[in-house]
Parts: sequence; C-alpha cells; structure tokens
Amino acid sequence: MADSDGLGEAAIAAASPSVSAPGLSPSLGWRERLRAGLAGTGASLWFVAGLGLLYALRVPLRLCENLAAVTVFLNSLTPKFYVALTGTSSLISGLIFIFEWWYFHKHGTSFIEQVSVSHLRPLMGGTESSISEPGSSNNRESETSRQNLSECKVWRNPLNLFRGAEYRRYTWVTGKEPLTYYDMNLSAQDHQTFFTCDTDFLRPSDTVMQKAWRERNPPARIKAAYQALELNNDCATAYVLLAEEEATTIVDAERLFKQALKAGETIYRRSQQCQHQSPQHEAQLRRDTNVLVYIKRRLAMCARKLGRIREAVKIMRDLMKEFPPLTMLNIHENLLESLLELQAYADVQAVLAKYDDISLPKSAAICYTAALLKTRTVSDKFSPETASRRGLSTAEINAVEAIHRAVEFNPHVPKYLLEMKSLILPPEHILKRGDSEAIAYAFFHLQHWKRIEGALHLLQCTWEGTFRMIPYPLEKGHLFYSYPSCTETADRELLPSFHHVSVYPKKEIPFFIHFTAGLCSSTAMLAFLTHQFPEIMGVFAKAVLGFSCLQPRHPQFLSRTHKI
Repeated sequence: MADSDGLGEAAIAAASPSVSAPGLSPSLGWRERLRAGLAGTGASLWFVAGLGLLYALRVPLRLCENLAAVTVFLNSLTPKFYVALTGTSSLISGLIFIFEWWYFHKHGTSFIEQVSVSHLRPLMGGTESSISEPGSSNNRESETSRQNLSECKVWRNPLNLFRGAEYRRYTWVTGKEPLTYYDMNLSAQDHQTFFTCDTDFLRPSDTVMQKAWRERNPPARIKAAYQALELNNDCATAYVLLAEEEATTIVDAERLFKQALKAGETIYRRSQQCQHQSPQHEAQLRRDTNVLVYIKRRLAMCARKLGRIREAVKIMRDLMKEFPPLTMLNIHENLLESLLELQAYADVQAVLAKYDDISLPKSAAICYTAALLKTRTVSDKFSPETASRRGLSTAEINAVEAIHRAVEFNPHVPKYLLEMKSLILPPEHILKRGDSEAIAYAFFHLQHWKRIEGALHLLQCTWEGTFRMIPYPLEKGHLFYSYPSCTETADRELLPSFHHVSVYPKKEIPFFIHFTAGLCSSTAMLAFLTHQFPEIMGVFAKAVLGFSCLQPRHPQFLSRTHKI
C-alpha cells in the first residue's frame, strides 16, 4: 500500500462534504432523515404501545385479582423452592456464560449479540441509520469493500520452510501439526497453478504429476512422483515434490533440487524453441518457466540454510535479472534476508530503494528492514533520559518515524521481536498486516535485530507511540489505509490451533459476557443465602412481592384519603 494513500484519503474526506449528490433535493434529504429516525425508534414505539394496551385492558383481564392469586401462591412456597429456583438459574446462566466466553475466544464476537443483530433486529424493524446522502455512502462502502478485499488477500510466504526437512521434523519432535488444512489446501492450489498446464496429457509423466498435486495424502503424492519418474526420468516436477516432502534434511532436498534443475533446464530450452508454434506451446513455456524459477529459488534457500550465503545471493540476483516479470514471487524479500545475514547494509539499502516505492505493495519485510537500517545509525548511542533532556536529533527522529511507519503497517511484529510472544514455525501462506506475516518476518529477522546493538531497545521505547497517531485504526490510518478488520479471521485459518492469535486492535469483552457473568454470580449468591438463612430470605421475598402487589392500590388509597 502506498504511503500517499493515507494522504489521498484525507484529501477525499476533506473535500467530500462540499460535494452534493446530483439529483437530490433538500426535501428528499429531510424525508430520509425522518425515515431513519422513525426506523431507529420502531422498537420503542412497539414497547410503549404494548404497555398502553395492557393498561387499557387491566379491568377486563382482572389483572389485580390475578396478581393477588399469584401473591397467595408465592406466599405458600417454601424456602427449598427458592433455593432450587436460584440454583437452577445460576447453573443455566453459568452455562450460557461459559458458552459465550468460548465463542468469543474462538470467533472474536458475542454469540447473543450476533444473533440479535443478524436475526432479531430485522424482525423488530431496525435498520442502519444513516443521515448521509445515499450516493456518497454507497461509493464509500464500495471503496471500503475493495480495500478490504485487497488487504485481506492471502500471499505465498516467500520464506516458507520445507515440509519434509522442517515442518515434518517439528511434528516428529513435538507431536503438533504446524500447518493447517486451509494453508495446505492453498499450497495445493498454488502447485496446480505453477506446475500444470493444458498440454499435460501429451506427456504421461505430467499427467501423473497433475494427479499427484491434487492428492491430499502425502504418501500418495510421493508414490505418484516415483511413478512419474518411472515413466520419464527427466520429470522435473517429480523431483520437486520429492525434495519438498520426502527429503528429511536440507542436504537431501538440495540434492533432489539439483536433479530437478538439470531436468528443468532441458525442458525449458526445448519449450523455448517451440513457443511460437501454437498457444498450447506458449502455455507450456509459461509452466516450464515457473518450474525453473521455483527450483532455482529453492536451491538458493538451501544454500542460505547451509551457510553458503554468497552463493544464495548470486542465485537470487541472477533470477531477478533473468525473470524480472516474476516480481510477484517476492524474491527480493529472500535477497533482503540474505544480505542482512552478510551485514551488507549498503546492498540492502539499494534493494529497498528499488522496491520500497509508492507504486509497489508493501510488506513487513520492507517496512521493518527500512526501520532497522535507520535505527542502526543511532541505536548504539540512544538513551531515553538523554533524549528527554536535549530532544531528539534529526537521525533519531527519522528512526522513530520509520519505526512508527512499520508498526502502523503491521502492529503484531514488535511483540515477537521483543519476545513478548512466543514464536512458532511460519505458515506457507501469510496475510499482509496480519499475525501470520508478523510470525514469518520475526522468525527469520529477529537475529538481525539482535545483532545491531540497541536496536531492540529503541524499538521497545518507541513502538507503542504509533497508536497515539491512529486512535481509530479500523476507520482511518496515518500513512496507510485503515487497518483491515478481516485479519483475525484469516489468521485463525492460517495458523495452528495451539497458537494464540494476536488481535489488533484489542477487542473489548462484549456486554453479554459481563451480563451473564453478573447474572450467574448474583443467582448463585441468592441460592447460597436462601439455603443458609431461609427465614430471613423468605421474609425478604414476601416483602418485595408484597410491595409490588400494593403498587396498583396506591391511587385508590390516595383518593380515599383526599375524601376524608
């Protein structure tokens, strides 16, 4: 998201009140306001009408006599009944409270509130009250929906781990599954997009691999990869699948990827020669290009994990030069991490100058790396006490502003960098500005922040100041668009269940949870008091009921007193 987007929003918001929707008269606006006000008070009018009807029919319905009969019935009840009643009420309200609390922690909203808003409010005639003009409100709603769709897009993690050599080893050690079904299903869709095309039926090995990428069971996929190799020993995608899922070490994965590279280059050169013969050959070339780029990228990641960092940097630079249209793969984020490991900060700055651009989408890696470079120049000498006495220097102001910019883009990252939350293995897909992206960034970049003296200390002293500039992050941002409200739901799908998802902004506990908790506590207390002091509580209950029964007789008593 471009930095100028927030300024553009502010300009639009400042200019919008002065622009009136065409074709609207003042009388129509007054009617719309009146209609909105009447719709909002519909429930209150129904309630007042019901009370009036009940008062008018009090004589035919013999309300006073029936109330007296109810009073006699209640006076005949024993304290044991009140104990059972309050105990049962306490149990029911306690169950409701437990369910509400569980539903809130799982879905982030109150079940009672959701049901009342979704189902009961339309029945009672409630509508969204809005006094703004219909044309402008519809435009703003459509613009907001487009923003949410773009912000809540799930991206492939450019630094995703190897399933066999890393994710599966974690499962063997801990017994926990680090990947969710939703995440793996997205990866299966990516594999079918990258590694298959319409001409797969021309080669039997590709036909087998097309079925292999659709398999959900890992052993079945591995078995299909071996079947493809039996049909064609130069099937590059079969080696890719074995390197990703069967290899149990990075060394084994690199060996299989090298075999895949040899086969992939041969197929790629062959496709280049035939690309202009038909549209099918062009699609085949695109598929073979994707396979070759994927193999080289994973080989670079293998070299990075095995300590051959300069080799990894060279492979990534060559990929970015040879295939510049494939910037959507975010290979520059792999390059940034490798250059930081080499402490080649000048090269990092050169990469940022190219990709930290207004017209390009942002990421946590870009924003926080830019903040790290500016923090590096002042962090070793920064002291809050000294800064409070003499003020911040220009370099310190730039560093703090860069931190605020990064935190506004993804407010979840500092908790992991400062080790306030425990890290887990990053998922294969991330949601930008979400908790999944924060985990993926901190998992690889925490060591780079620790290497620079004082960087984490400066981050700790300044990151919370960001929230003073964006008091309502869901409505309006400062440098970026408003924070999307869909991140929590998507992150819960991407991250494993044993991880406590970070939520921003922090949601307040709904009213109904407080209400059910108070109801459960009060009824439990009444049950205990009635059981311990039955006579006193019985007198108290009769007094309360007697007072309520005497209320209708007060006007008659006053009239008699007036006659006397």
